[in-house]
Amino acid sequence: MADLIEIAGTGLSAAINPFGAELTHLRDPHGRELMTDADPAFWTGHAPLLFPFVGRLNGDVLRLDGAEYPMKQHGFARRRDFTLVEQGGSHARFRLEDDAETRAVYPFAFALDAAYAIEGATLTNAITIANRGDAPMPASFGFHPAFAWPLPYGAPRAGHRIAFDADETGGLVALKDGLAAPGERASPLEGRVLHLSDALFADDALIWNGLASRRVSYGVEGGPQLEIAFPDTDKLGIWTKPGSAFICIEPWHGIADPQGFTGDFRDKPGVFEIAPGGSWTCRMEITLR
Repeated sequence: MADLIEIAGTGLSAAINPFGAELTHLRDPHGRELMTDADPAFWTGHAPLLFPFVGRLNGDVLRLDGAEYPMKQHGFARRRDFTLVEQGGSHARFRLEDDAETRAVYPFAFALDAAYAIEGATLTNAITIANRGDAPMPASFGFHPAFAWPLPYGAPRAGHRIAFDADETGGLVALKDGLAAPGERASPLEGRVLHLSDALFADDALIWNGLASRRVSYGVEGGPQLEIAFPDTDKLGIWTKPGSAFICIEPWHGIADPQGFTGDFRDKPGVFEIAPGGSWTCRMEITLR
């Protein structure tokens, strides 16, 4: 394993693994861990970056311009070494560039930059995807951070909740074998609040597609909160493995294939195109309040 890259500010400290440019630790000023314990009995991830797509492909195959490329759920970026291209006391930036291995499954010249910066009690993770080729490049992207559940402030696991910053009146995506199924799943929100319990995740993740909110708060009412802001994405996954000590709050610009989808990747829900020589950016901000 590569050495973790440490950054710190006055209100938070963090450690990022160059493998996947994955946020691995996020700690408060007293050193208390705010991220998953990564218990291998449940899930060893911390905060993978999902590129060049989010979710599962039908048959685990990316279909593009008449060709087929095998690829597992959430793409390849989370299993690749990134290069550390910039580092300071409170910031670091990592880059993944195309090579023969990526072009064999995703035939595009690209650079994916993942920048982390701490200012006060806020960690910002800014993503830039650049198209270095001479044709439009289809892509999607998602964040997948797993936070400690319960948070390390003494409150019981059952008291934790996620509060949305806007009314969410629609249903959720129904999942079947990791793919989007016909129809909708009923919303478990009470007003703007999701009261967390393992039972919510017996049928996989909760997925909002076309979210009104761009910010949620996670924690116990009246206690310390993690505020997760995602100004550039309108989809959100919330997921855990029942019985584990983490909750994933995942801003996405992309979603799993619909069941039976055999269309071109460019028509996959949530996929956008980046013009030749152009780039696409998004960010997630995590604030301890």
